[in-house]
Amino acid sequence: MTQKQESPEIKQCSRITEGHPFPLGATWDGQGVNFAIFSAHATKVELCLFDREGKTELERIELPEYSDEIWHGYLPNMQAGQVYGYRVYGPYEPEAGHRFNPNKLLIDPYAKQLVGDLIWDEALFGYTIGHPDGDLSFDERDSAPFVPKAKVIDPAFEWQGKQAHRAPWDNTIIYEAHVRGISMRHPAIPEHLRGTFAGLTTPELLEHIKSLGVSSIELLPVHAFLHDNHLLEKGLRNYWGYNSIAFFAPHAEYLGSGNLNEFKEMAASLHDAGLELILDVVYNHTAEGSELGPTLSLRGIDNATYYRLVPGNNRYYINDSGTGNTLDLTHPCVLRLVTDSLRYWTTEMGVDGFRFDLGTILARDERNGFNERHGFHLACRQDPTLSQLKLIAEPWDCGLGGYQVGAFPPGWFEWNDRFRDTVRAFWRGDHGKLPELASRITASGDLFNWGGRRPFASVNFVTAHDGFTLHDLVSYNHKHNLANGDDNRDGTDNNLSYNHGTEGPTDNPEINTLRYRQMRNLLSTLLLSQGTPMLVAGDEFGHSQAGNNNVYCQDSELSWLNWNLTKEARDQLAFTRKLIQLRRTYPILRRGRFFVGRYNEEIGVKDITWLNSKGEEMTSKAWQKADLACLGLILDGRAQPTGIHRQGSDATLLLILNAQHNTLNFRLPAVAQGTSWRKLLDTYAPTSGCDRVFGFGEDIYVAQRSLLLFELQKGTTTSQISPPTPSLTGN
Repeated sequence: MTQKQESPEIKQCSRITEGHPFPLGATWDGQGVNFAIFSAHATKVELCLFDREGKTELERIELPEYSDEIWHGYLPNMQAGQVYGYRVYGPYEPEAGHRFNPNKLLIDPYAKQLVGDLIWDEALFGYTIGHPDGDLSFDERDSAPFVPKAKVIDPAFEWQGKQAHRAPWDNTIIYEAHVRGISMRHPAIPEHLRGTFAGLTTPELLEHIKSLGVSSIELLPVHAFLHDNHLLEKGLRNYWGYNSIAFFAPHAEYLGSGNLNEFKEMAASLHDAGLELILDVVYNHTAEGSELGPTLSLRGIDNATYYRLVPGNNRYYINDSGTGNTLDLTHPCVLRLVTDSLRYWTTEMGVDGFRFDLGTILARDERNGFNERHGFHLACRQDPTLSQLKLIAEPWDCGLGGYQVGAFPPGWFEWNDRFRDTVRAFWRGDHGKLPELASRITASGDLFNWGGRRPFASVNFVTAHDGFTLHDLVSYNHKHNLANGDDNRDGTDNNLSYNHGTEGPTDNPEINTLRYRQMRNLLSTLLLSQGTPMLVAGDEFGHSQAGNNNVYCQDSELSWLNWNLTKEARDQLAFTRKLIQLRRTYPILRRGRFFVGRYNEEIGVKDITWLNSKGEEMTSKAWQKADLACLGLILDGRAQPTGIHRQGSDATLLLILNAQHNTLNFRLPAVAQGTSWRKLLDTYAPTSGCDRVFGFGEDIYVAQRSLLLFELQKGTTTSQISPPTPSLTGN
């Protein structure tokens, strides 16, 4: 139906001129403010001005000009700090995709800061809840008292040369953290700064992160987001933040000072500490949900343009995100919104890279599902700013062609869940995992070795925010999510976890000892593998969430890190630091080319050699033994690509992984350039026996479920490894 729409009687006093259609948003130039907003199907747009608290609407001003689908106007003498929103007029025809309703105050998609909280009320909805026509009905109540408002900002900030800090990819170790989760219980952070951007700049917290040796901190979503009403009714909150409503504005709750520059000061502090800042961003959907959701921004501005609608019945939304709606990046103005947001956070806010939630959605078209040459990918690749950033995809969603690990174009890096699942299954003791394990720990060349992509395109992880923590992965067989209020139905059941004899906490010292060793095994596999490792905050000391594998709604001590570390936690922290130091010391652990396993006749070595426990090269038959769970590999530094001459790059390392439930003897192989092997790491005895030297041909004791790392001591012994016959290398 088409609804007649009239403006309420509110005075217009300000003198407005035509202004400019660029840039979009509200731009203060020191003398006034230019307002510009896209809508292809609107018939009129009103700018609504509010008092500084956003409580009282003072004025409504019709934007006077419409250029190339942009509504715009300029208000002279207006200052930064002005609070505003929009009311947009047009047809209310849900079955045709149009849901204009000027009774609903709308958030500017380009808002740089929001004022006020969302208060859930029936007036937020464009239709009348409870009406027999459902979302086809039209609601005339004013939503302004319940909606956050945009604020005109002053962008001035003195960066002092610290606006960017880009770590080389081969030196990158990502530390995934949550603004509140990492800071709410830290004893050195003043209470009024906990859970804020300012809290992250506390020297003691920064020193902890820096002392780990990681290069980059990746923050869970910090774009302005909403707390779902159904969670608030249960006394819960949207903790993770995957519910964005404004792609340019930082989440107001994280601005302890209320000042936008607090984020910039945090970015500058991270850069001063030698850390780069990566943001987890959600551009695949918005918090407006399905056709039964509220009208807060894009839905009321131009629903038919911004969202992907069901062909033939535009009343309904395509729901590839699983949240009710999906943004349509095939439209150039929606694509522009996303790329403008990315550039803004980079050039104005000091961000160094992005991780894209459900990244395949951003490159979906109607005919092909995922499209490697989608306009979004092309825009990022040709843009002189975006093409230089770390762009990391979560390469899956629930839509057509949704699983695309390894399929993103050159220049992109991807979360590799194949690494996660294989490593978890191997250390759990699942049979038949060796061939795939070999590929995963060498950067998954079967997935990523094309188009000139490098090993670091594989972002390896064993845990992430979504799922068990490392501690819970070795302590629970099943999820324990009752606190989420959904009868334990939420969260995945495919955890590939093992409790080692008792579900949850136990006083059994043997089980606890084994659990900590398994955590060391998993951490070691992550940090000694080729590719880009991602470590989750808290895993470095064994943070537990009591078996909850879906804490998206748990803004509480269940999810916040407990910094009161036990002796075991401090030992694990020291072990994690040692692992990262080993990775940084030996460039061959972060090699810039994929291993190929071919014998180099000129220098008489292979870049990688796979060994059985007898120190002999693996045969094709051995790879196929389902019950085999022990593997050795030599990474030969002499086989580095031409031009690699970094300190330590010619080191040769031997890595041994034994997931068997029994101890074994492993014969150390002979290599032409050395006379002995020096032990660098042993997860069974992490604090003793390192630096011990062993001779070629010596049988060493490898404990059950343990990992060892050795460095070749240089010498002149003749090689006992013959040039290989073709065999399965696991790549």
